[in-house]
Amino acid sequence: MTQQAISKTVKEISDLLQQAANMNYIGEPISQLEHALQAAHFATKDGLDNEGILAALLHDIGHLIEPEKQSAMGKYGVADHEKLCAQYLRNKGFSEKIAGLITGHVVAKRYLVTTSESYYQRLSPASRKTLEYQGGKMNQAELTEFRKQPYFREILQVRLCDEKAKEIDLPCAGLNTYIPLIKQHLTAQD
Repeated sequence: MTQQAISKTVKEISDLLQQAANMNYIGEPISQLEHALQAAHFATKDGLDNEGILAALLHDIGHLIEPEKQSAMGKYGVADHEKLCAQYLRNKGFSEKIAGLITGHVVAKRYLVTTSESYYQRLSPASRKTLEYQGGKMNQAELTEFRKQPYFREILQVRLCDEKAKEIDLPCAGLNTYIPLIKQHLTAQD
């Protein structure tokens, strides 16, 4: 990927996230941008590698990519946003690991709800509602299959960062902190 292509991708992603500063995060008291930055904050704090941090930062941009053209989950955002996001990032040159972590973050919620009653109790009302659209609890075959994911543990970590990233006025790094990480990642994909 050329430096020009990398710069174009970084600008496009940055613009998407900047636009999200004025968008409510689906039933939560923060913006889409705040949610993304908080998820990356918690991923950094929890010791995820750079790909895990970028997956946490970018995991919900599927809600931002032409939402008017996508199927909705009622008033709770874009259906299959994780798949839309993963494919978008693959097309932009991001690693398969980042795409896999993002694709798995919704299934991870279903897994955690199935395996931990206390996890379900911690979900916000909006997250409980989206769970209904996303398939609810897993059956035994789905549990077994999900545990075979190559990034199983990291997917769970990204999910937990996602779930924590709903605090009002949490001090955390701004988007410019992550731009060099995005550039570094895209440069390394060649």
